[in-house]
Amino acid sequence: MPLSPDIKQRLISAVNAGFDEQIRFTQDMIRFPSVRGQEAEVQKFVSEALASRGYQIDTFDMDRAAIEAHEGGGKYSDAHSTAPIVVGTLAPKTESGRSLILQAHVDVVPAGPEDMWTYPPFEPHIEGDWLYGRGGADMKAGHAANIYAMDAIKRAGLAPTARIHVESVVEEESTGNGALATHLRGYRADAVLIPEPEEEMLVRANVGTIWFEVEVHGVPVHVREMGSGANAIDAAYRIVARLRALEENWNANKRDHPYFEDLDHPINLNVGKIEGGDWASSVPAWCKIGCRIAIYPGQKAQDAADEITDWIKSFAADDPYLSRNMPTVTFNGFFAEGYVQEPGTQAEEILASAHKDATGNNLGSFVTPGYLDCRVHKLYDKVPALCYGPISENIHGVDERVSIESLRRITVAMTLFIAEWCGVEEIHR
Repeated sequence: MPLSPDIKQRLISAVNAGFDEQIRFTQDMIRFPSVRGQEAEVQKFVSEALASRGYQIDTFDMDRAAIEAHEGGGKYSDAHSTAPIVVGTLAPKTESGRSLILQAHVDVVPAGPEDMWTYPPFEPHIEGDWLYGRGGADMKAGHAANIYAMDAIKRAGLAPTARIHVESVVEEESTGNGALATHLRGYRADAVLIPEPEEEMLVRANVGTIWFEVEVHGVPVHVREMGSGANAIDAAYRIVARLRALEENWNANKRDHPYFEDLDHPINLNVGKIEGGDWASSVPAWCKIGCRIAIYPGQKAQDAADEITDWIKSFAADDPYLSRNMPTVTFNGFFAEGYVQEPGTQAEEILASAHKDATGNNLGSFVTPGYLDCRVHKLYDKVPALCYGPISENIHGVDERVSIESLRRITVAMTLFIAEWCGVEEIHR
């Protein structure tokens, strides 16, 4: 049932009344340097925050065997996080509405060289409309919005009439296994909302993602005799060039994938890490490159992985040195299919209405060539998975920042969405 004008105004006023506290909570989250493997403390912070609000708390470790047995499981490596997953559940007094999952991740990417930042990356700073800090935009601002949208409903004297799970996950930036773990744990709902920093728009579709590592061995000799050796770093360069050809081949197929045909370059290969050699005056005996590449929705990760492996092997077979020293390809992180959130669901219609009330604008949508945890819920829960969040700049870059007023607007929209999707009733004190 649509919300009455009076209920809407109560909810909007409640968001505004708690917004300063919401910003402080977001700043507190940013202060945790929760890069991969270091998320346990912020997860404890989130668990305590939810418990203090009366949520039923489930804290659990990821089930590696179950994840590895699932087609959407990311590949484990020594760097895989062991931090727990936290789910806070609010059960309604009267259950008559539609259930909902509100999900967010606490893991953040490394800050990089701190001297490139205007302000220290894990010391949140406000300047004008911008809140600076690593992970503030991606996505601790959205994480806090999940909690404070729910707080606003209670502050307005209302209670949801459906079960709501507030999920706090890790491994979003490297495997997607945290979100998958909630699915394997049995958490389900009629819709999912994930407030990633998406410029106050809805993500219509996004790519899948694969991480892999290529290791090349060379023949080490003194540099004065380098013609008799084999430079592993040079060989890695040749492999990168071949992978660029694969990237262009996949991009040439974009017309076969609805929603991606108008993107200039939907499939991006990133050579994100390179290491090799032991001495500047020795021909390097080894080199490793760490890569990320996108795949289209509908393309299975295993099929793409097989093509990547075959592409490298076929190239190596024609290379005078590599044909005798085949490179090794290891898949070591994301192994995820993309998804499309087709228009026309009631969940999207309600979000669009809430967005219009909060911003005065119609809800736009776009396609992103990046990974999103919504894929778990769309592909495996088979429910509407809405990715929608605030305006941001420089995510994964230097001076990451999120717009404070945009955060206020999307928190209002989220609150109105939750209230209409789940239904609300008056709290009788």
